Amino acid sequence: MDLSFSPDDLRFRDEVRSWLGDAMPAGIRAKAEVDAHFEMEEVMQWHRILYGKGWVAPHWPTKFGGPGLSATQRFILTEELELAGAPSLSPFGLSMVGPAIMQFGTPEQQQRFLPKILSGDEVWCQGYSEPGAGSDLASLRTTATDDGDAFVLNGQKTWTTYAQYADWIFCLVRTDGSVKKQAGISFVLVDMRTPGVEARPMLTIGHTPAFCDTFFENVRVPKTQVVGPLHGGWTVAKALLGHERTLIAAVGHSQRAIRRVKRIAAAHGLLDDLAWRSRIARLEIQLEALQMANYRTLAGAALGHAPGPESSILKLRGSEIFQRAFELAMDVMGPDALAWFNQPGVVSELEQSVASTYCYNRATTIYGGSSEIQKNIIAKLILGLPGA
Repeated sequence: MDLSFSPDDLRFRDEVRSWLGDAMPAGIRAKAEVDAHFEMEEVMQWHRILYGKGWVAPHWPTKFGGPGLSATQRFILTEELELAGAPSLSPFGLSMVGPAIMQFGTPEQQQRFLPKILSGDEVWCQGYSEPGAGSDLASLRTTATDDGDAFVLNGQKTWTTYAQYADWIFCLVRTDGSVKKQAGISFVLVDMRTPGVEARPMLTIGHTPAFCDTFFENVRVPKTQVVGPLHGGWTVAKALLGHERTLIAAVGHSQRAIRRVKRIAAAHGLLDDLAWRSRIARLEIQLEALQMANYRTLAGAALGHAPGPESSILKLRGSEIFQRAFELAMDVMGPDALAWFNQPGVVSELEQSVASTYCYNRATTIYGGSSEIQKNIIAKLILGLPGA
């Protein structure tokens, strides 16, 4: 298995770096340099810039508007965007429901939804988790009652990230309550402007309105908006979550976070302290191991292998390392870490948003499938342990 980049791949990496140097607007670049928070309008501005270049969806097939990059080029582009600190695009359309519609949707659904996902004309959110049905997603209770040419939805979804900005939501709903819980679920697409849909933002402990509770009260959804077979939503969801778990590895984001820790440590006069250097080095070694696992997955993808249970390893370790990087940043900041809301004169520009991001990232070991679930998948499908 060859884990090295070819000369053509290295040339492509240089092309990406050069383009990023020219294409990133000054306001976005200024925020990227200090790892500041990007507002939704800035994220969508960057989405449109990438769309204009043809790189907004590097993993999409050319028949649906993708750029036709190799698996290695897709990896390089993603990593360079992360290393540059560019705004992270919303994954719900480009990386989740878009590929699901490609794989399971009808030609009419593909023609209706995919071009607007690609261009950013329609923004998506995810309706999976519910109160009492998070890690045990199959216990969801939102119902979809048959009503002729439509289903009528009633229930509640929670942790619907940035639903207040979304035009559409993809949901798992219960269409048959008489069978085992995984078998009676369907995957439906819902226009957020439909009467009876309400998204209520909640303020997180990190002082961000990132999440919403989303309510459905007698919401009529045409049956043409069911993706995949009726009652077959669990299969669609599992395919979609495999892609999400690979994304959460985010090696480039962790690399930037560790670099930031080093800069903060230097500003506090701690970088020459052997104890602090040891803690940073230990985390870098863990990240290097994760990067090698990422390269192994990349090598498999280059041979045409779809993400399998190994994506659970990437999700598990990637989310843990990202959390540890911000835990270390908080430790380095000391008393300054209590300044959660970036008060002028209290924290430096480099330290801004560290505490807020630290709080937000406590969820990385939960969303996309909790760490406990990933360990069960690894034990059963990779290690083959009995009873797992």
